[in-house]
Amino acid sequence: MRPDHWARVEPTRPAIVMGATGNVTSYSDLAARSCQLARFFRDMGLERGDHVAVVLENCPQFFEVLWAALHSGVYFTPVNRHLTSDEVGYILDDCEARIVISSATLAGTTTAIDWEQLPRVRARLMVGGSPPGFEDYDATLDSYEPTPLADASTGSLMLYTSGTTGRPKGVLPPLSTAQGEDPDPALLGVAARFGFDEHSVYLSPAPMYHAAPLLFTLPVHTLGGTVVVMEKFDAAAALHLIESLRVTHSQWVPTMLIRLLGLPDDERLGRDLSSHRMAIHAAAPCPHDVKRRMIEWWGPILTEYYAGTDSGGMTIIDSAEWLDHPGSVGRGNVRIIDDDGNQLPPGEIGTVYFAGGPDLVYKGDPDKTAAACLPGGLRTAGDCGYLDEGGWLYLTDRRDFMINSGGVNIYPREVEDVLLVHPAVSDVAVFGVPNREFGEEVKAVVQLVPTAVASDELAADIIDHCRLELARFKCPRSVDFVEELPRSPTGKLMKRLLRAEYRDEPQLGFSSIGEPGGDS
Repeated sequence: MRPDHWARVEPTRPAIVMGATGNVTSYSDLAARSCQLARFFRDMGLERGDHVAVVLENCPQFFEVLWAALHSGVYFTPVNRHLTSDEVGYILDDCEARIVISSATLAGTTTAIDWEQLPRVRARLMVGGSPPGFEDYDATLDSYEPTPLADASTGSLMLYTSGTTGRPKGVLPPLSTAQGEDPDPALLGVAARFGFDEHSVYLSPAPMYHAAPLLFTLPVHTLGGTVVVMEKFDAAAALHLIESLRVTHSQWVPTMLIRLLGLPDDERLGRDLSSHRMAIHAAAPCPHDVKRRMIEWWGPILTEYYAGTDSGGMTIIDSAEWLDHPGSVGRGNVRIIDDDGNQLPPGEIGTVYFAGGPDLVYKGDPDKTAAACLPGGLRTAGDCGYLDEGGWLYLTDRRDFMINSGGVNIYPREVEDVLLVHPAVSDVAVFGVPNREFGEEVKAVVQLVPTAVASDELAADIIDHCRLELARFKCPRSVDFVEELPRSPTGKLMKRLLRAEYRDEPQLGFSSIGEPGGDS
C-alpha cells in the first residue's frame, strides 16, 4: 500500500519522526505531498521508466520524492550527498535524470554543477530556497492537487554501487508489476523476513541515500509503521530514541555498534530498551568481539544479513545461529564458483553467486552486466567466500582486493578478522602492495585504540599476534598506523583509496622478516 492508503485509514498516524527535532510527518501529509509531486512529474512529461534524482540530507522531503516516484512509475535515484559537484553531475548524467531535487543545505554542491552538460534535466527543485536555476520546492508543489494519479503505476529504485573499485555504476532492476495500490511483493517479502507490521517503529540512523535504509523504510511505510530518522548518527541519541519512542526495529553498521559500546556506562546502561525486538546490521564485517558484546547487552535480537545493491540475493543469520556459527553471514540461495565457472564443494573459497534473483543490469554497461552473470540465473557482486557443510556462508573479501603473492591467493578479510582481536587495534585494512619479486606483499594499515601508542615494537607485536593464528605467508609484512581509516558514512571501508596511496610508493612502517608468499 502507498501512503495515500494509510492517509485514508488513519490520517494522523506518524509516518516519519525526525530524531533531533522531533518533527512528525503524518501519513496524511506524506500522501498529500507525494501526490502533488507525482502530478508535477506528469506535468513535466515524465513517463513510466524515466528517472528522478535527489541530492538531499536526511529530511521528510526525501520520502516525499521517493513515494512520488513509486506512485508515478519512474525510477528514483538518491545521490550520496558527500560527493563533489563533478561526481554528482556524473551520476545525474549517467542515470539520465529528468528531474533533480536538492536542498539549500547542499546548494554549494548542486549550484556548482555544470548544468549545461545535463540537457536531459527538465526541472530542478530546491527545498528551502530558489537560487538561480532552481525552483522553490514547496511553491511548486502547492500549485498541484494533493490527490492520487488516476493512472498511477509502480516505480522502482535505481541505486548506485559505492564506487569502492572505480566509478559508481547504476543497478537497474525491472519496474515492479504491482498495480494500483497493490503492495510490491518484494517489499512484503522483506517485511515478512524481518517481522515488520503496522505497529513497527523503525529507527534509521544511517544516510538515506544508502541502500539499506531504503530497503527497510519502504516496507515499514507499506505496512503503515513509523520511521524514525536520525539527521546524523549519535550513539547516545540513538539509545534515547529507542527508549523514548519505543522503537521496535533498527538498522546499523558495525561502526555504529562500536560507538554504542564505547559510551560511558552512565549513558549506555539503565535505558529501557524493552520495546526493541530486532537490531539489523550489515554493510561491513562486524568484529566478533563487538557482536558478542552487543548480544550480551541487548540480548539475542541482532540479525545480520548479507546482500548488495547488485548481488540479486540475500543471506540472513540471527543471534542464536551466529553464536553457533560465528563469522557466518547466514544461509541463502548461494553458490560458490571458481574462475572456470565450476561449483565448488564446502570449504573451498571462490566467488559468491546468488541464484534466482531479479534480472538486474548495470545501466549502460552490458560488459559489466555480462561479467557479473553466469548461465542458470547466477549473479555476483564480486565477493569471495565459502560455504560450510551446513550451507552457512563465510565471506573472505572482495575479489578485486584479493592479494596474489608469489602465486598464492591471500584473502584480506581473513587477516583483518584476526588483527581486530588484538587489544591495541580499533580498525584495520589489509591489502596488497607492490613487491618486485613476488608481485604483491601483505600490508596492514591500523587505527589504534585511544590508549595505544604507535611504535615499531607494537607493529611487531601485531604481526606476531597474526602469526599465532594464520600461516606466515598470509600475515602482514609491514604495519602502518593512521589516526583514522577512511570509511564511507555507511561504514564501508574505502580500501581503494588506501591501496592507491601505496601502489607506487616505497613501503613505510615496521617491516617484518621473511619473504612474501613464503612460510618463513
